[in-house]
Amino acid sequence: MSSRQSQAPTEAIGASAQAFGHSVGEALQAVAGLNVPWDTLSRLQSDYMQEATALWNQSLGDGEPAPKPADRRFSSDAWNRNPMASYMASMYLLNARTLLQMAESIEGDEKTRQRVRFAVQQWIDAASPANYLALNPEAQQRALETGGESISKGLLHLLGDVQQGHLSQTDESLFEVGRNVATTEGTVVFENELFQLIEYTPLTDKVHEKPLLIVPPCINKFYILDLQPENSFVRHAVEQGHRVFLMSWVNADESLGDKTWDDYIEDGAIRAITAVKAIAKQEQINTLGFCIGGTILATALAVLAARGEKPAASLTLLTSFLDFSNTGVIDLFIDEAAVQMREMSIGQSGLLKGGELATTFSFLRPNDLVWNYVIGNYLKGETPPPFDLLYWNSDSTNLPGPMFCWYLRNTYLENKLREPGALTVCGEQVDLRQVDVPAFIYASREDHIVPWDSAYASTRVLPGKKHFVLGASGHIAGVINPPAKKKRSFWTASRLPAKAGDWFNAAKEQPGSWWPEWYAWLEPLAGKLVAAPKSPGERTYRPIEPAPGRYVKRKA
Repeated sequence: MSSRQSQAPTEAIGASAQAFGHSVGEALQAVAGLNVPWDTLSRLQSDYMQEATALWNQSLGDGEPAPKPADRRFSSDAWNRNPMASYMASMYLLNARTLLQMAESIEGDEKTRQRVRFAVQQWIDAASPANYLALNPEAQQRALETGGESISKGLLHLLGDVQQGHLSQTDESLFEVGRNVATTEGTVVFENELFQLIEYTPLTDKVHEKPLLIVPPCINKFYILDLQPENSFVRHAVEQGHRVFLMSWVNADESLGDKTWDDYIEDGAIRAITAVKAIAKQEQINTLGFCIGGTILATALAVLAARGEKPAASLTLLTSFLDFSNTGVIDLFIDEAAVQMREMSIGQSGLLKGGELATTFSFLRPNDLVWNYVIGNYLKGETPPPFDLLYWNSDSTNLPGPMFCWYLRNTYLENKLREPGALTVCGEQVDLRQVDVPAFIYASREDHIVPWDSAYASTRVLPGKKHFVLGASGHIAGVINPPAKKKRSFWTASRLPAKAGDWFNAAKEQPGSWWPEWYAWLEPLAGKLVAAPKSPGERTYRPIEPAPGRYVKRKA
């Protein structure tokens, strides 16, 4: 190739790099007056031109061959065998890196910078050539191999997802609540308009006298804790000799559109505590809250403490916020304007639709939870494999608007729950310092919904004796980690310093599940062993129907 031939594409790339840099810089400046410093922009343009020129020359066979893109979206041999596709993937990744560097370089406050970065990342992920049939050689190859059948199946999958209103992440036809998920034997022994209370059938001849009440998140359905026998947190707790009760929150409809946070505390968690104490004939019970269920439970215990009641022998919090100082990526969506918009639309009455929540959480990890399935389901015509956790993930729930808006403003926006007396709930001033009970606090190290150091902050809010455990993996997978699988690991330490980083530096990693650590902590707090009850409920709380009950089967 002549020097002039080599120079021509270099000049073209240089011009396009300059235009690329200017256009992105202007776009960033147009957003809330943001600006990329000129020296930074100039350096990024220069680096971009050099890398783009090298990729062009490599695509023409001049110089060292281009390295295989280090991205699983382009790992198939179909991308490497097609020079144009390989070049396109490499250029896409270069553009993506440059855009993100520009987003990181904008002048402005940290929250604004994070918002711009999030928006840019969303655009980058959506613009991947792997997401489009005309640009994806792997999907094209599959279409040729199947004689077009993969495209036909992909269109049918797309039509089915449009009809059901959400993207399929697993083969949902293979699962049914009560048949092969949420199968632990039990009985509904109480219900009101907000929840059903399930008492699980003992699996041991003797049980601990102090029962365990589980408060799951109302944002999702409870059976994340009771998927299948081998990974059911509920079943494992029953097998350890605990008398387990669990709240199954209703999937709210329009008739519940005026329910408030106070209703969820008084007629929800407090009502469940009262019922469990009466059924077990115990003055104190062990309590566990998961995610927002932990926030609800801690608030309920604080309300009861203000009334002079101490119903909890212990408190377990799994990936829960009490201090909302750092809410991770979710903080990007929350400011005064966003909260006011919600309050105006659903703050007095109405529903936050479950599908909206599910979509928001999916786009926190778009490549894993959105575009991965667009490529597999629609472009390749594949049926996603069965996965109980992803079936649960798609089974969304509605929330009453007033309840959600109160939660959004008073916790995520204003972070008042941690402040003694800053909130009045059910007519009582909330002071978490009055929840003076032994507490087991669990966090997941890669949690993008409740950052682990935020869960650790609960150790500074609660006054009692505390035990903090950090598990590997994320918000859900870290929690649902049965011992038999012998997967992942967890960290523990004997002291609880003020800073989470100091705790981690002193912590020791241990292989396997954290569940046995929790069993060992809970056992001495659960009381002596007594004969297991022969029937569920008691005279005031009679059996209503078998678990998992009607409420959990209600679709959004």
